Amino acid sequence: MTSAEALLALTWVGVTAYALTGGADFGAGFWDLFAGGPQRGSAQRKLIEHAIGPVWEANHVWLIFVLVVLWTGFPEAFAAIASSLYVPLTLVAVGVILRGAGFAFRKAVTGVALERLFGATFAASSVITPFFLGTVAGAVASGRVPAGIAQADPLRSFINPTSVLGGVLAVVVCAYLAAVYLTADARRAGNDVLADAFRRRALASGVVAGGVVLGGIAVLHADAPDLFDGLTGRGRPLVAISAVAGLVSLGCVWRRRFLGARVATAAAVTAVLWGWAAGQYPYLLEGEVTIRQAAADPVVLRAVLLSLMVGAVLFVPALVALFAMAQREATPD
Repeated sequence: MTSAEALLALTWVGVTAYALTGGADFGAGFWDLFAGGPQRGSAQRKLIEHAIGPVWEANHVWLIFVLVVLWTGFPEAFAAIASSLYVPLTLVAVGVILRGAGFAFRKAVTGVALERLFGATFAASSVITPFFLGTVAGAVASGRVPAGIAQADPLRSFINPTSVLGGVLAVVVCAYLAAVYLTADARRAGNDVLADAFRRRALASGVVAGGVVLGGIAVLHADAPDLFDGLTGRGRPLVAISAVAGLVSLGCVWRRRFLGARVATAAAVTAVLWGWAAGQYPYLLEGEVTIRQAAADPVVLRAVLLSLMVGAVLFVPALVALFAMAQREATPD
């Protein structure tokens, strides 16, 4: 494995971590949006705030990590993606800002009107942000980001069948992740009513996610044949693992084995992300730029790898401790 491939693998670890943690946060906002009125949805919103409150800012560290490493280690690819997909990326940035502001301010303001305003901002941006992240992923994976600065059409690059599929799938998967996690949180808090409510949401969103994936096969075959060939070729074993893990996850939710459901759900998301990476290898920009072509100078790559090793010693234990403490906290009340 070359230095460039090692650095890209670490970058993909960051993508996976953000999908599993930040994705669940976005999904929690999705369920906040559909929790109901102030009275009926109060218990659900308290559980959501309790679950994501200690960690939601920490989870965005993975997004920053991915952007910085891509910018530093693969500047040509970063420049092409950022300049060609500036519209959805700007909408992602706006969504992240509004989501954080809405989540923070709705607990600090007084008055029903302001609480509803900031609550709606938090919830709506939790849907918009993963959707546009998914359109970016779809554009990159389907080869709609050519090499160079701003070479793609600013609208058609992310308004196309594969990008829309990526956006919808991102929202649904985030919703499923959050429902599975929140079901376990409600069980640990001793609230069986909430556990059953989120269990039903997990089953429904899991079935919808499966339907989107099955329908997406035809979309990819027609709109992104190179991506389809990669997923059914080199990436097929990982895609198969993802499918099996997804079915196991649904089975665990059905049987109320919520810890097993968490593990299986995380495995399903991880496998499909790495299946995409395997299917697209050795290209960083599908059909345009390989990993070797996009990589920075070897001296830069080695310096970044060394700094990441040092940083991991400081960062990873602290992050693990944060999540461990958050999981051991008392009930929302």
